[in-house]
Amino acid sequence: MTGEEKLVPMKLGINGLGRIAKLSIWHHVERQYFSELVVNIGREVGTRLEDIASFIEKDSTYGALHNYLYGSRARRVVEEINDREGTMRINGVKATFLRKSRNPMAIGWRDHDVNLVVDATGAFLDPTLASDETKGSLRGHLAAGAKKVILSAPFKIRDKSREMPADAVTTVMGINDADYDPKKHLLISNASCTTTCLAYMVKPLMDYFGHRRILSASMTTVHAATSSQQVLDRAPKAKATDLRKTRSILNNIILTTTGAARALGLVIPEMKRIGFIAESVRVPTSSGSLIILVVMIQDESMRNPINREKINQIYRDAVSHYPEGYLVYSEEQNVSSDIIGLPRAAAVIEGHENHTRTAAVRIDMERVLDACNYLNSLGEASNPSSLDVTQIHVEGRSPRNPGQEEKVLEVPVTQAVIYGWYDNELGSYTNMLGDRTVSIARQM
Repeated sequence: MTGEEKLVPMKLGINGLGRIAKLSIWHHVERQYFSELVVNIGREVGTRLEDIASFIEKDSTYGALHNYLYGSRARRVVEEINDREGTMRINGVKATFLRKSRNPMAIGWRDHDVNLVVDATGAFLDPTLASDETKGSLRGHLAAGAKKVILSAPFKIRDKSREMPADAVTTVMGINDADYDPKKHLLISNASCTTTCLAYMVKPLMDYFGHRRILSASMTTVHAATSSQQVLDRAPKAKATDLRKTRSILNNIILTTTGAARALGLVIPEMKRIGFIAESVRVPTSSGSLIILVVMIQDESMRNPINREKINQIYRDAVSHYPEGYLVYSEEQNVSSDIIGLPRAAAVIEGHENHTRTAAVRIDMERVLDACNYLNSLGEASNPSSLDVTQIHVEGRSPRNPGQEEKVLEVPVTQAVIYGWYDNELGSYTNMLGDRTVSIARQM
């Protein structure tokens, strides 16, 4: 986002001080759009405010904050630390730290004149829970004085019988941010790092081929470790069912789950019509992740099938359709560390590795007609002529009617394998979360 005014007289609330919350502070003190940051930790940290300052300015993945901002010769940018007031200046931006309550309803955003809050705790995901929920809820921020709440994770509704509230929406910048209605929506999910990357891998294909030609899709994210994992093996908690979560991420490749497919349907609704499988594998790296997307596309011809160059050209052309370099096409031979810190790159398409294979899927037309007749007999109209028939070959005799020729439908199908890198922390997700935050602030 460019051409924005600096230090507008508006405060931003941030709930939490985990990875995304900390790096959001980095983003906003560099950007300097908000005049003040009010950060709720909800508990005491260390022995003095200086300990919080040290935690913020040093990072094992991205180095020192001042070097990140100004280069190798830069000096410390955390100043005016006031332990009694709980305040400091970070790169010239005032930051106030609250350490009393972890329940959003008791934070007191109203007392600090905070209207916009980013909840980055990962603890309050259910938009259906009331503000007075005993253990806290996302709506508690609204009761505490906030007018809008941005969640740095996908919504997760506990009670599956309940629907998404009308005042909640999931958006990914550059994909469906226009779905946000400032007059209607109070809770805005920024989806996840994986969903964000996946959306930028899928949308160009959907725009080019349309959802009818995409028969199925699957993805595996090879994902860096997160704070939910263990450094060393530990005994599982009572009633724990996934024992892998208690194993050391330093020593293992760990199979886990991802909600990216479900969240993608909220961002790109057409994906709900396509069979989609999403898997996740955690690996012992601190940041820098990869999505391997496999898409089955109904092709037009076996003689001139979709090939690797065609897929790559779709992404090359799509780059200019999105703002701020959100989609990057690369033909370099990247590794995960090359992606760390890359600004606002939701997805870096690894064109060098993308590939395709086309084959004919053979369908027994007699079985199709039998199924259609059965549906018709139930009163569920099904019209065989609506099938997208490309080639019908006569091969041998029908096993059910030896005197008749067997009718086989051959449909050309191309399987495309596409690789997309993303920095699951600062470079991709947190920077795009910052863009989403400023865009909402401008409409308040």
